[in-house]
Formats: sequence, C-alpha cells, structure tokens
Amino acid sequence: MQSAAQKFRHQGKLRLSMPRGTLPRSSKGCVVKSLNHFSLFRFTDEYWRLDANARADMHRVWREGLQAASDVVHCYQLFPTESRSDVMVWCGIRPEANDGPKKFFEGFATATAPYRRYLEPTAVLWGITRPSQYSKARSRQEIDPFEGERRPYLIIYPFTKTADWYLMKQEARQGMMNEHIKIGKQYESIKQLLLYSFGLQDQEFVVVYETDDLALFSQLVNDLRMTEARRFTLNDTPVHTAMYRAPDAPSVW
Repeated sequence: MQSAAQKFRHQGKLRLSMPRGTLPRSSKGCVVKSLNHFSLFRFTDEYWRLDANARADMHRVWREGLQAASDVVHCYQLFPTESRSDVMVWCGIRPEANDGPKKFFEGFATATAPYRRYLEPTAVLWGITRPSQYSKARSRQEIDPFEGERRPYLIIYPFTKTADWYLMKQEARQGMMNEHIKIGKQYESIKQLLLYSFGLQDQEFVVVYETDDLALFSQLVNDLRMTEARRFTLNDTPVHTAMYRAPDAPSVW
C-alpha cells in the first residue's frame, strides 16, 4: 500500500504548461499586464491527521503543480492573523491570448484536485491589472508580482465604490484621487497592487498592499479614512493580513 507521501509524489506528476507569446490588448488597445489570483484555504481535520513528512510532501507537490499552471506562485500564512483561513496562495500569469485565464484556471483546479480532502477553500479574490485613469506615470510603489523580493506582510481586500462615484464628472473624481495619491506617496515604503475585477467577481477591485511594518500600514489606512473619497466607498471588507512564506522557509503547517 502506498504511503501518503508516495501518493503525493505520484500526483505531482500532473502538469499543465502555459504558452508564451505577446500580451493581448483590450478593445481600447490597453495592454493587459497580468492576472493575479489569490486563493485562501483552511486545512481540514484530515490534513492534520497526516504526519509531518506527508504534509510537507503535499505542500511541495501541490506547489509544483501550481507553478506549472502559473508564471509565479507565492505562499502566505494566515492563521493566527484570522480564524477563517490557514494559508493563501498568490498566483500570477501574463495572459498571452484570450484563453490564457481559462488555461490557468484549469491548471489551478487540476493541481489542487488531489488535495481537496485536505484543503477547504474559504475565499478567492482575483483581477487584472491595467493602467490607472488617475495617474499617467507608473508609480514606484506599484507591486511587481514577477520580480523583486516579497515583503514580510501582505494585506488584501475587495473594494467597491458607490454608484454616485461613477456618476460624478472626471474632474471631480480626479481631484479626490489626487488627495488620495498624495497621502499614499507619504508612505513610500508601502507597495500597492490594484486589480480590476468589474463584472468578474462581486467586487469592482482587489486591493493588495505589501509592507515591512504593520503599524505604519495601519496609520496609512487611518489617514486615508479622512479623505473626501472615503465618502464614496461602498465596501472594503473582509481584510486579510498574511505573512509571506518563502519556499525554503521552515514549515509552520
């Protein structure tokens, strides 16, 4: 009879390759830079009944499968920052054709399927990057999912504006966003990634921050609460605070 560890090694042979090519463009000619997918899981009781070696093999083989479906994979610890979830996986792809997202979703599901008895999905947040309509230049504080070192902490939440926001003139919205951007630049060590998910999920955006300092990030959020644009926030919860786990870091699971 196969041990749990041997079973994971066998299941890890499943692979899904991604094609390489040029980036697609939207109907307005805007380059779609990347699709970023954040999936949160709770470990089931059956997972905790595995021995330490079997759990380590599961994580290794599962990650290999996710890497085959993605251009980049980052793993994060959630518990004990929250009680709902234990782990979060951030996968990023550079879609090269209209079926790029479909191939990624199929690959993610294929890599995860063998372990669904051990992993219970608790939330999924994803979206697509695109240039901001409120800032012409790319910010030095923008997160690059594919390059650079990851920060110790990542904060992510869904975000939706009110209908009144979109019914205002561009000039009025621009003025409020200028105030918002000015405050953000005062916290230059904090990096941000804004994902657009209009019509793709319940929220309009997914907001992602990376930081070395949770207290400093909390102060940034406090300052942004006092801006005029805050009046037009419909929803920005639940918030998930995660801790980065490097591939070679000692296991906490």
